[in-house]
Amino acid sequence: MYERSRTVVRCAVGQTEEFNVEVGLHQGSALSPFLFAIVMDQLSEEVRQESPWAMMFADDIVICSESREQVEENLERWRFALERRGMKVSRGKTEYMCVNEREGSGTVRLQGEEVKKVQEFKYLGSTVQSNGECGKEVKKRVQAGWNGWRKVSGVLCDRKISARIKGKVYRTVVRPAMLYGLETVSLRKRQESELEVAELKMLRFSLGVTRLDRIRNEYIRGTAHVGRLGDKVREARLRWFGHVQRRESEYIGRRMLDMELPGRRQKGRPKRRYMDGINEDMKLVGASVEDAEDRDRWRAMIRCGDP
Repeated sequence: MYERSRTVVRCAVGQTEEFNVEVGLHQGSALSPFLFAIVMDQLSEEVRQESPWAMMFADDIVICSESREQVEENLERWRFALERRGMKVSRGKTEYMCVNEREGSGTVRLQGEEVKKVQEFKYLGSTVQSNGECGKEVKKRVQAGWNGWRKVSGVLCDRKISARIKGKVYRTVVRPAMLYGLETVSLRKRQESELEVAELKMLRFSLGVTRLDRIRNEYIRGTAHVGRLGDKVREARLRWFGHVQRRESEYIGRRMLDMELPGRRQKGRPKRRYMDGINEDMKLVGASVEDAEDRDRWRAMIRCGDP
């Protein structure tokens, strides 16, 4: 497949002459991801750490450390291991984020070049903030929902199509975009309300109803057969929690869920933790941690159907 491979480049004025393909993988081949994974495993064998201290997804690397000095040291080790074998760490795309500003000011450098410091970054489609909040992620979920709604607005706003079909299109195309990644987020009531307000605006536009018509939200949901988005977020969160609970104790998700951080929480009203939301969700549906061991029973307990 790769031996003596030759190709041409098609451009506006025609095709180039044939030339040898000496590097790279064939795009679209089922074998390419496997070959890429083998290469990256070999390249990172010397510097690879246990999750969550070093996590890789394709050619993206996340390095976690307890101090800036450790970050610089680990970053340099990765750079040396990769670049001595022909790979290159992108200086422009490399960023670092500090989640404990009490350490004081300072910078992270890579070969003497200062690495850009950010307060948030996007990883695997989700936005991570340095203060532990999820407000930016909620706003992006709302934006993603509207983007999905606009793509199918020709169907959703067509008066000839029934409300039931519109609701099915919404549940299939729009709602998944708004729910993406929220199973691992602890939402506040205000943030949950932001999602539901956006959802109701989409449903009202789809059904040709405005607030001046003074039609209740429950009627709108019943007509479109769409349940509350907050209930769906809770269902997704509990479904993910049950999945993690059934995994072995060595699983990274289980270890992070059971991990107890050293130190004391700050004075004042403490921030809402992920397990705080899970405990409230379980209390609301009448479930316990032990129920998660039975997959079928757990799914039946947490399921929130559409009207």
